[in-house]
Amino acid sequence: MKVAHADARDTAARVLAAASRLFYAHGVRAVGVEWIVSESGVAKTSLYRHFHTKDDLIAAFLEREDREFWMQWDEVAAAAAGDPMRELMALLDWIGRRVSRDGYRGCPQINVAAEFSDPAHPARKIRARHKEAMFERLQALVSRIGSGHADEAAHQIALLIDGAFTSDGRLSRVGATRILQSAARALLGDDRTHGAHARPQAKSLPHRQ
Repeated sequence: MKVAHADARDTAARVLAAASRLFYAHGVRAVGVEWIVSESGVAKTSLYRHFHTKDDLIAAFLEREDREFWMQWDEVAAAAAGDPMRELMALLDWIGRRVSRDGYRGCPQINVAAEFSDPAHPARKIRARHKEAMFERLQALVSRIGSGHADEAAHQIALLIDGAFTSDGRLSRVGATRILQSAARALLGDDRTHGAHARPQAKSLPHRQ
């Protein structure tokens, strides 16, 4: 029984890994189930045993992206714990370097949700939850920094981050981290130097968003 369960988990993981690669590289509408079957080497009947519809697979892809994104966010934040401004600069450094990577195609949450107009679609719901979580984290962080307008500043920094995620590599040519950090300091009215807050740099992480 344990072997069967392990085999089932392996099959589901193979399908999700293949679907994730294809969805991110080509968009979810362009990727059909047959392509995922071919890429994963899993029979179509096995795919549907684990993911009853393509929408279920899209949701699983975005849920995994969401978990990995927050896990990495928490790693970066923990490395700068105790100094909220330093924590914000470290997070923006991490975001600046990830949007500058070769092959970066943007935020999966934004990319996939943009393909569906129905607000009830799972992709739209997952994106909404993801963005709300980001706002809440930024609001708490900005409050710890001491901003007197934490709600407004959190919205502004969230928009700044979303802009970086949709920049199509343009920021890599001008220094994404520098642009993000200087913009955030301007929004918060902070005139301290870049060098004092640019560390610790987040380690390179493989995630896409």
